[in-house]
Amino acid sequence: MKENQLKAKVLETAQAMNTIGINRGSSGNVSARSDKGFIITPTGMPYERCSPDDMVGVGFDGTPHGDRKPSSEWRFHRDIYQAYPEAGAVVHTHATFATSLACMDVEIPPFHYMIARFGGDTVRCASYALFGTQELSDAMIVALRDRRACLMAHHGMVVFGRNLEHALALAVELETLCEQYWRALQMGEPKLLSGDQMVRVLEKFSSYGQQ
Repeated sequence: MKENQLKAKVLETAQAMNTIGINRGSSGNVSARSDKGFIITPTGMPYERCSPDDMVGVGFDGTPHGDRKPSSEWRFHRDIYQAYPEAGAVVHTHATFATSLACMDVEIPPFHYMIARFGGDTVRCASYALFGTQELSDAMIVALRDRRACLMAHHGMVVFGRNLEHALALAVELETLCEQYWRALQMGEPKLLSGDQMVRVLEKFSSYGQQ
């Protein structure tokens, strides 16, 4: 995909996450891997007022290219791409239920088999660190080990996928699970699937959704 087409898709995805309701305003950010590094949403600009030209190219050395400043969270996008060669796109949101759980600094346990969608039997919560810092990125990389999503303590959530469409779908799915877990907690402590049960689910997910 040419760079101008990729910029348009990044903006389209950022606008879609707001339309869907998993993000609001200019919080959250979206990126996609490119030939020269990655394309990311700009900092402090409402997505509905952006054009594709406002999207920012960033090299893996952290050097931005273009007239805009990249999202303040560009570091963890870069580090995800460098840690996970299969990552083609990253979506970070302040989705309501994911953020509510993240503010409790808890991981999501195997209350539902769809937790396996994210690579393991839990969705971890990365330790708190100031936004935009390398400390936050380092904490996220730890939480993402063998996973494709994590919560961020007192912050939000992040997912990566094969491409922008996949990453956005995973973000929607994670927010759905967070809402279900939050609602289940209102009735008490959910009964969890066992380790053996989750192993079987993870085995089945190895070919899940493939045609």
